[in-house]
Amino acid sequence: MRSSVRRLALMGGVAASVLLAAPALAQETAAGLASAPAAAAQSRGERLAPLPAIDIPFTKYVLDNGLTLIVHEDHKTPVVAVNIWYHVGSKNEPAGRSGFAHLFEHLMFNGSENYNNDFFKGTELLGATDQNGTTNTDRTNYFQNVPTSALDAMLWLESDRMGHLVGAIDQARLDEQRGVVQNEKRQGENQPYGRVWDAITEATYPSDHPYGHTVIGSMDDLNAADLDTVKAWFRDYYGAANAVIVLAGDITPEEAKAKVERYFGDIPAGPPVTHAESMIARMTGAQTETMYDRVGQPRMYKVWNTPEAGAADSDYLGLLAQVLTSGRNSRLYKRLVFDEQIATQVGAFQSEGEIGSQFLVMVTAKPGQDMARIEAIVDEEMKKLLETGPSAEELERARTNVGAGMVRGLERIGGFGGKSDLLAESQVYHGDPSAWKTSYDRLQAASGANLVSAGRTWLTDGSYRLNVLPFPEYSTAAGVDRSTGIPVTGEVPAAVFPQVQHATLSNGLKVVLASRSGVPTVSMNLIVGAGSAVDSDAQLGLANLAPSVMTNGTDSLDALQISDRLQLLGATLGAGSATDYTSVSMTALSSRLAPSLDLYADVIQNPAFRAEDFNRAKAQQVAGIQQANRSPGAVGNRVLAASVFGPGNPYGRPGSGTEASVASLTPADAEAFHAAWFRPDNATLVVVGDVSMADLTQQLERALRNWKAPSSTLPARPERPVPAAGAQPRVLVVNRPGPQTTILAGRLTAPFDASTEAEQDVFNTALGGAFTSRINMNLREDKHWSYGAGSGVRSANGPRMFAASAAVQSDKAIESVGEVRKELSEVVGSRPMTEAELNAVKANIIQGMAGGWETNGAVMGELTQMVVYGRPENYYDTYAQQVRATTTADAAEAARTVVGSGPTTWVVVGDAAAVTERLKGLNLGEVTVVDNWGKPVQ
Repeated sequence: MRSSVRRLALMGGVAASVLLAAPALAQETAAGLASAPAAAAQSRGERLAPLPAIDIPFTKYVLDNGLTLIVHEDHKTPVVAVNIWYHVGSKNEPAGRSGFAHLFEHLMFNGSENYNNDFFKGTELLGATDQNGTTNTDRTNYFQNVPTSALDAMLWLESDRMGHLVGAIDQARLDEQRGVVQNEKRQGENQPYGRVWDAITEATYPSDHPYGHTVIGSMDDLNAADLDTVKAWFRDYYGAANAVIVLAGDITPEEAKAKVERYFGDIPAGPPVTHAESMIARMTGAQTETMYDRVGQPRMYKVWNTPEAGAADSDYLGLLAQVLTSGRNSRLYKRLVFDEQIATQVGAFQSEGEIGSQFLVMVTAKPGQDMARIEAIVDEEMKKLLETGPSAEELERARTNVGAGMVRGLERIGGFGGKSDLLAESQVYHGDPSAWKTSYDRLQAASGANLVSAGRTWLTDGSYRLNVLPFPEYSTAAGVDRSTGIPVTGEVPAAVFPQVQHATLSNGLKVVLASRSGVPTVSMNLIVGAGSAVDSDAQLGLANLAPSVMTNGTDSLDALQISDRLQLLGATLGAGSATDYTSVSMTALSSRLAPSLDLYADVIQNPAFRAEDFNRAKAQQVAGIQQANRSPGAVGNRVLAASVFGPGNPYGRPGSGTEASVASLTPADAEAFHAAWFRPDNATLVVVGDVSMADLTQQLERALRNWKAPSSTLPARPERPVPAAGAQPRVLVVNRPGPQTTILAGRLTAPFDASTEAEQDVFNTALGGAFTSRINMNLREDKHWSYGAGSGVRSANGPRMFAASAAVQSDKAIESVGEVRKELSEVVGSRPMTEAELNAVKANIIQGMAGGWETNGAVMGELTQMVVYGRPENYYDTYAQQVRATTTADAAEAARTVVGSGPTTWVVVGDAAAVTERLKGLNLGEVTVVDNWGKPVQ
């Protein structure tokens, strides 16, 4: 009982061997493509007789229940081969049921309803020989030879398990054979090169291809096999009409038919089974993979997907494999083993399947050899063979080796390659017991041109190479004493923020530089003092749209030319806006800073705002708004900000605008925005990177020499209403049914204050700003209701918003709201931050400071905070000391400042019908169902 590989072409099952003892023959030098044996004989002065004509006479019957019976008479000994093939293999297994066909084959040996005992115990008494059962991708077979006198008993046993098995299958037998198969799998994988076929299967077939999993299956799928599914497999595939029985030996057709009808005639046909005919998974290109295994020698496998069994090219490829590796004088064996002596074994074969085959070359290298060199030789020899073809003698050797193997196989009535096997295979795969003769005739007539044509068609593209290398013999050191716990962290070196330099250009542009020489790049960000806060309600989204159009074209360059120029310079260009500012950024190579600045200056000063560029960017912004409307997180944050800040405050409006406001914008609006706000006296250029202030200002003066501040004053900025906390907390529900619910809770907190910000950072990191924070550990690690949850204070000029958020599974939405409320109330009351919590957070913040400034972009972000939100430049000089000095009392004060009496607004984006009434029961505040923009739904 075993899972088996598919047959080897030609149909006699003869592999191209690397261990043949045939004498070496002189290699032909002529590029002969002859096919006749006489041509080869002439090269040796011999005349060889052709291969013998062979036949396997048979009589075929189809019983009324669909069972096919094939009978072959051979009376040389009083023995009959009984060979039953079921047309089902691993390719019939659905997803999640890999290994089922092979598992069922094992169950067939465990007893049937009327012989509820081990099958081998019955056949042992009959004197059965050459007995086994195997499964491959396409069929499952059961075979044995028995004395003629025992044939009735053997047919009774086989028919009992074909027609009367289900009642004998129980959980104990399923569990027993599942364990046996799993141990078979483990045993196979534990052998040298035992994991190779898993890798080849996975790499050469798509997962949904019938051959896309191994015959023996996966451990998970085997564990999932249940009794009902096993019985259904039997009913679906083990009907009489899906089976072929071959009786070969000391019996007449008439006797055979009578006996088979007697024992098998009452077995139901079973349901119709669909059989694929050809599904070749041709590959393209070259795939390469390396596997390490506990092997003594490296080995290379090279695989191509090729046509199915019975196709002419499959037979020709089988002969081509013989030319390559069969016999010591074969091309690859002679080159790799005899001449260069870099390999010890070489083999090639066509592994045939019913709906597709594989051509494989295997080379076992001597230890320490270069596998790339071995592959190069394989490719070189195959290329030569496909260019000039085999010599007449090579072809005849291949023909004779395969043909002689088939002739010798006819000596046996049963077993692999015996007469009953050939008849059954031919009937199952090709519908004709004599189909094997087509391949044998093709073998005798094959020419060198046939082999070359097949090789060029299938072996010149679409290969997979697997190198299996010996797993090194590693050793371990003495090791550390882990009983003492984690080593104590030494004193953390002070993290020093880069020195900041200032300059002002002649046109009034302020320049802030952090010079860093580690990498020859320069990052720049022009910060313009106008963002979505200056947009009117009717033009909301303009500050977001205008800079994106700027990067798409200038007066002298269109979008494609800018893209080409950036690629040539090795530079990047970006633009965007926030509530308080708009920015245009660039990164450049230090060596190409001057031409990069020229392009940067052109984009800043001379945007064209062409209609086609504007409309394209506008359409993208509208699409972004539409996409945000589908995102529960984006909708929730929009509704929360509008409620906490108030819709009239800039922080309470969506900077990207609405579909309606953006749709109304025109190129003239963008030009007006640029003319009003993009001026050097309303901007700061932040620069980080490999440049000195002297060199930078010199180059900026040159590049921006035409950018002047107009004589007019800046436009008046709209009034910014002071946000006021609501008189009563409220709960806003956005109806979005689905598997997850998004929860947000927010309130206003104090403006940025450098003297207390460090304490607030420590507090909030412990509350919701780290993986180990209270909120995340509660909802993710303890309850398993969320992938991630947290809290933070968001940047703003003036009062800021504190917000906690979590996306949770919808069936735990109300419970999650309750847990967030508990964490926010307890931290200012019954469960303040502990010393242990603060110590962990402080260590994390202080030790992470230096890493937080590793890149130019990170430093750029800090400098932007300083420019836009007034953070002092010396802020980080004492930040670490402030963090280290934070006490539990400081954390409690920060909790009262940040969290206070709790959220003034809760936003729940989920199934309104499921959560609204239950939210009212939590008494968080008035509950209102609102739309995507926070407006009540009537």
